[in-house]
Amino acid sequence: MQVPLPPVPLPAQVVTLAQEFADGAREPAEPRNAATVILMRAGAAGPEAYYLRRQFSMDFAAGMAVFPGGGVDKRDFDAEVGWAGRTPAEWGERLGCDEETARALVCAAVRETYEESGVLLAGHSDGEVVADTTGADWEADRVALETRELAMTEFLNRRGLVLRTDLLGVWDAWLTPAFEPKRYRTWFFVAELPDGQRTRDVSTESSSVHWLPARVAADQAEAGELAMMPPTYLTSIEIGAHDDPAAVLETARGRSVQMFTPTVEPLGDGWTLTMPDRLRPLLAQRRQA
Repeated sequence: MQVPLPPVPLPAQVVTLAQEFADGAREPAEPRNAATVILMRAGAAGPEAYYLRRQFSMDFAAGMAVFPGGGVDKRDFDAEVGWAGRTPAEWGERLGCDEETARALVCAAVRETYEESGVLLAGHSDGEVVADTTGADWEADRVALETRELAMTEFLNRRGLVLRTDLLGVWDAWLTPAFEPKRYRTWFFVAELPDGQRTRDVSTESSSVHWLPARVAADQAEAGELAMMPPTYLTSIEIGAHDDPAAVLETARGRSVQMFTPTVEPLGDGWTLTMPDRLRPLLAQRRQA
């Protein structure tokens, strides 16, 4: 399945619909908060990222290659969750949201990464990061988290663990365009695969999983070999422009984000959707290559 990649010419009916929302003639759907994590490891061709190809039966981004992530759950707001790293208030400053929302987003990012890849960004109170989560007891807890039979706080407390929020970096934030019937307010995080941990094909929402150099994933999307939503494609280009995960995390250390909502802008004789200005040069370089 090939999906048009930015800049995508918009059909006339989409432009008309977008204008109706812009004029206030239509009320946009209420977006749901979500978190996604670009999980990386070092590779010969630059940072490799972990991609999941979503089941074609899914009602959002069906068949698309995505990063691990999902919607914020009400239990992600638990203020008693074990925590190491920046405070929720400091995360809120970086994420452009209030402290309570920031706590929930970070918790959702760690939880969803574990549910969808088997990788746990957590550690013991002495600072040691969990090194292996492949045992049967870990898998039972992962499934219980996925089915909401177990809360993240209970899971961590039982094992004497805390969220290692210092393993996460802030990367981006995208809000689905106003004219889409299903919308998400999604914050993008970056993290490197902890030493000793392994990803596993455990997500019930994906048909396959792949480690790919981010720049190669963008190449495959352009060749029609890998379907991606524009934010995933543009993020892959940006991540792939770095030499290794350490360079990505260094960039993230100085980054704070504001939610970006694509709107309609001119494209030749037609129209397309906007993108963050910092990504325009990267995309232009690829088109000229």
